[in-house]
Amino acid sequence: MALLERERAALVVIDVQEGFRPYEAFAGVAAACAKLVEGARILELPALVSEQYPKGLGHTAPEVGLQDEPRIEKTVFSAARAEGFDLGGRSQALVCGIEAHVCVSQTVHDLLAAGVEVHVPADAVGSRHQIDYERGLERMERAGAVVGTVEASLFELLERAGTPEFKAVQKLIL
Repeated sequence: MALLERERAALVVIDVQEGFRPYEAFAGVAAACAKLVEGARILELPALVSEQYPKGLGHTAPEVGLQDEPRIEKTVFSAARAEGFDLGGRSQALVCGIEAHVCVSQTVHDLLAAGVEVHVPADAVGSRHQIDYERGLERMERAGAVVGTVEASLFELLERAGTPEFKAVQKLIL
């Protein structure tokens, strides 16, 4: 597995929707996903957002800060199986969202099976129950995903300090 690279990576945000707001982990996951979304804009990475059955679970929470990022409505658990899912030819995916053991995990497993290198920031995924979060991360890592953090992912994508992008990303994480 390589470090994340701007030219190869895409951001995939999975189901950070209003229906999951009661989860204890929701606020932290939404905030972490917002950093990744803004970081993707700064670094000019393509971003794709999925919403699981929005009629029932609502749309992506406003604090994620979406603007023009494409959204995919889905009823399948894996976003990679949803109509309209497209990484735009990118060979790395930075995957975040809810729930770690269901939609995030199934998306990660499908991407890995398709030959995509997958990175999962542990602080940007969550589940309703801690054991599901822990086992979900464990299964993804054992399958070949790189488990890291939001900060580590953004700095890998930056590669160096002293650039305007570095200063903008630094403001996100401090």
